[in-house]
Amino acid sequence: MAQNKQKKAGFATLVGRPNVGKSTLMNHLIGQKIAITSNKPQTTRNRIQTVYTGPKGQIVFLDTPGIHKAKNKLGNYMVKVAESTFSDVDVILWLVEPTTYIGAGERHILEQLKRSRLPVILVINKIDTVPKTAVLDAMETYRKEMDFAEIVPVSALRSNNTDTLLDCIFKYLPYGEPFYDEDTITDQPQRQIVAEMIREKALRCLEEEIPHGIAVAVERMEFKEHIVNIDATIICERDSHKGIIIGKQGSMLKKIGSQARRDIEDMLECQVNLQLWVKVKKDWRDSDFLLKNFGYNPADTRPDR
Repeated sequence: MAQNKQKKAGFATLVGRPNVGKSTLMNHLIGQKIAITSNKPQTTRNRIQTVYTGPKGQIVFLDTPGIHKAKNKLGNYMVKVAESTFSDVDVILWLVEPTTYIGAGERHILEQLKRSRLPVILVINKIDTVPKTAVLDAMETYRKEMDFAEIVPVSALRSNNTDTLLDCIFKYLPYGEPFYDEDTITDQPQRQIVAEMIREKALRCLEEEIPHGIAVAVERMEFKEHIVNIDATIICERDSHKGIIIGKQGSMLKKIGSQARRDIEDMLECQVNLQLWVKVKKDWRDSDFLLKNFGYNPADTRPDR
């Protein structure tokens, strides 16, 4: 009987400006929602490690915070997390939008990538939002800027061309044994995923100026026979924000809680009793102690190899 072909296993990082669709793409590639998504910047704050296992082998994806100009210690942490992955992976996926305009943010990333000496796959996302000619123009514009290993147009939202992207990634991975069991999809602790799911719903429900200043801490996660009891606190920076998050007669907090509970129940596959509170911690995004307390530890910026 013929032997099976040897499989590949390696690390790929997704980089790009905020809001280009990195988390959406990763969720579609692995087939399950792990990274939270919203139309607001700074949605992803930590490096999220997820795992795709298929016929050709295993890809460990590192979804990084969007690279941007930092305005506080949290912002500095996010940029360091993103840029630190450039030297710790086998291939880099750079996500951009289908436009011929290369702004200052993309220029900054471009300079980082040119110094990395790793194969870079340019992923032109959101191709479902523009005519085909615009996609071709964008490909030609970026091709002149750097010698990319591959240029792959995709729609993360609609899963267009994502199989081609997976094939391209495997080209640049080494042969070897998988890093994780085939049923593993993330190394994130359940509490952290739950906290992120709650934060996602808050990001979607609240006004523009508030979400940057919120964090979520899960204080209790108690598994009983057919139900999970979860106590979580939404932390904000101002007293005025606390009132908006709670809403009139608790309406906003109930809305956030009910939307988050549905996602958590889908993930845990059981009934969830979710209790939410709101606390004010002024200027927590500039406090080293509070940043670590809410899971943003500057020492933890390298992927496990």
